[in-house]
Amino acid sequence: MNRDDMIKNSPLRLLNPDMNGGGVQQRMGLLMARAGVGKTAVLVQIALDSLLRGNKVLHVTIGQSFAKTKIWYEDIFKDLVNSFQLENAYEVFNEIMPQRMIMTFNVSSFSRPKLEERLNDLIYQNIFRPNCLVIDGFDFEILGRQALVDLRELMETMDLHMWFSAVSHRKDNRVSEAGVPAPCHEIDDLFDTIILLKPESEEKSIALDIIKDTTGSTAPGKLLSLDPSTLMIKKA
Repeated sequence: MNRDDMIKNSPLRLLNPDMNGGGVQQRMGLLMARAGVGKTAVLVQIALDSLLRGNKVLHVTIGQSFAKTKIWYEDIFKDLVNSFQLENAYEVFNEIMPQRMIMTFNVSSFSRPKLEERLNDLIYQNIFRPNCLVIDGFDFEILGRQALVDLRELMETMDLHMWFSAVSHRKDNRVSEAGVPAPCHEIDDLFDTIILLKPESEEKSIALDIIKDTTGSTAPGKLLSLDPSTLMIKKA
């Protein structure tokens, strides 16, 4: 299978139907799950899909090392190559990786001003301007609503797609009317797309339950799933 066929047949076309990068102009998306269920793997697959479609991706990792994040991309790409039997995999990898940048922050040091300052330096020096921004490790319990409002403004100003991950907890029963669990139950209005990762059938599969999408690109429901052994997204 070549690169175009891989893009066309990716299960993520259910979230981004236009394989050429058009369609939804902006999206602020949220992935939620308990710790260790597969949020980072899904974020990386979203990022790789964007890279394969010719976009530039900034991966912001909070509280995790650059090396560990880099390994996620290498491992997930290898699994994608095996799943799709991608031709010229080495050439494709070397072509898309320069279009990805990893930026690390300590938990205590992350904020919109600091992110924007570092991002503007890259843009003004004509080094890197992303189309897609993924933020892994954002602390929703500490940073609160205003931090998300600020980041949404940044998304709109810079014309970005932006994806977050959030950890939910078994013992916290708070939930919004739309079914979004804590700690995001009071800020779900800020997101265009919200997906819950839910282990099912004795954890033999993990459903990606789309509980909200206002972009018009996909319908709510369990349209996708995650293989817990490979952490690969597939159609449900």
